[in-house]
Amino acid sequence: MTDLLTSPLHPRHEQAGAKFSEFGGWQMPLEYAGGGVLAEHHAVRDGVGVFDVSHLGKVLVKGSGALDFLNLCLTNDLHKIGPGQAQYTMLCNEAGGVTDDMIAYVLAEDEVFLIPNAANTSTVVAVLEEQARLDREVPQAVETLGGLTITNQHRDFAVIAIQGPRSEDVLTELSLPTTMDYMAFEVVQRDGWSMTICRTGYTGEKGWELVVPVEHALEVWDQVMSAGARFEIRPCGLASRDTLRTEMGYSLHGNDITPEINPLEAGLSWAVGWKKAEPFLGSEALRAIKAEGPARRMRGLVAVGRGIPRHGMTVVDESGDVAGEVTSGTFSPTLKQGVGLALVDARLGFDDEVGVQVRNRVEKFRLVKPPFVTPEVREG
Repeated sequence: MTDLLTSPLHPRHEQAGAKFSEFGGWQMPLEYAGGGVLAEHHAVRDGVGVFDVSHLGKVLVKGSGALDFLNLCLTNDLHKIGPGQAQYTMLCNEAGGVTDDMIAYVLAEDEVFLIPNAANTSTVVAVLEEQARLDREVPQAVETLGGLTITNQHRDFAVIAIQGPRSEDVLTELSLPTTMDYMAFEVVQRDGWSMTICRTGYTGEKGWELVVPVEHALEVWDQVMSAGARFEIRPCGLASRDTLRTEMGYSLHGNDITPEINPLEAGLSWAVGWKKAEPFLGSEALRAIKAEGPARRMRGLVAVGRGIPRHGMTVVDESGDVAGEVTSGTFSPTLKQGVGLALVDARLGFDDEVGVQVRNRVEKFRLVKPPFVTPEVREG
């Protein structure tokens, strides 16, 4: 068995009594002693929580034509944003399935920083390297292709997410910028080093993500915890991150999007640059699916009774016929009922009632359009 990677913040998690779990090849905190999932979830909804998401990938694409090159690879249109802005996007395969989803930070026309998912980072790098070779039609190493470099920086940075209504107060205590718009970022200079502060997150609450060089990760974590002490900041694990993102209906790669699930099925058509002049990876297949209409669609699930949906459970229609599968599901601490996402037959619409096979019984659920909880991510 391959040894799991650990975050540069691992010592702090051990000191806080974290319970760990494997995630994308990394040993990451699932929840912390003295709190647990419910307390951590409510801390983010009502106050402020801090997550270590250093397992996320980091890839730097740099050199002449870097932005134009990525626009030929990724679904969204990078020309819609400029330096200092970030964008949610996907890398698709030729069949239109999602190889990975990620955030792209545009530093300049010739420099873009990508944050893909942990388990897919090497795959993303390999696909981009192959596309760089094809784009230039020469059999040389990527590092020599027109000055374009694609660098896997997975272990070079930590990522600290500060999330919740009091997150701005914490950043203010640290004299960090908070005036940027949603999906915008600033690079902050320190004594001989810099970190990136981006108004992003995965919880549906107002928040920021700090991309910090690994050698300064412990220092910044300690500063965040100290600054947040009077706001009762709580360290939060990946279990509460999952309940928070599920309440928002946010997709998780490996569950709601996979190489076999395309953006139209997943409800992510808004992150596809349909008007881009040049084709991009999977664009031909995606346009064909769009013209015909996807056979299945992602819908939100809300329990009519006490059922809690879980990934992989079967969804049946009113006749009892199999109509799809639950891709994500949880007990919502905010709503105090079962919620989830399911990929179902496209004929099923919002407000339709379906059944979910929960162990040896069928529980009733209503199909809805997420989010399940009002998002606050753009507030302020």
